[in-house]
Amino acid sequence: MFKYLLLTFTVVPFIELYLLLAIGREVGFWPTVGGVLLTGLIGAWLAKKEGLRVLRRWQESLAQGRMPEEGLVGGVLVLVGGVLLVSPGVLTDFVGLFLLFPPTRRVIAGLVRRRLERRMAAGTLRVTTFQSGPFSGGPFGPSPGGEPRASKPRIERKPGDETDAEFTE
Repeated sequence: MFKYLLLTFTVVPFIELYLLLAIGREVGFWPTVGGVLLTGLIGAWLAKKEGLRVLRRWQESLAQGRMPEEGLVGGVLVLVGGVLLVSPGVLTDFVGLFLLFPPTRRVIAGLVRRRLERRMAAGTLRVTTFQSGPFSGGPFGPSPGGEPRASKPRIERKPGDETDAEFTE
């Protein structure tokens, strides 16, 4: 994971800078700045539009009692695509558009989903959560900077113990 972060935060900015300088040399400074601003505005608009479309489809599917066709991975890809389009650069704009365009997003979502499923089956998927703020921790974990929260006591049942219950509608 560290190597991907290193690549993302060191190599990609150098590529972006090179591309922006090369474009600026060809078309001029102000057209380059205008292009960066324009792609940022269009990216924000497109990300909002696609994000709302995905959310609306999720709500419609859930209201009809079906699982959403475009799952959580597709929604995350819309978010990532929007962030990439808003950040200045040529390469990030291209990747952001690629992720916001529904047909290519479905292909990428399928690849990501299959990879996650393989890692889950192999037991190599690691999920890390970060919590902060006054309401973090919850009933399932310790509160930051404080004592672990007490869990509910377990009721031990022995074989032969019976419980009567009555249900009404």
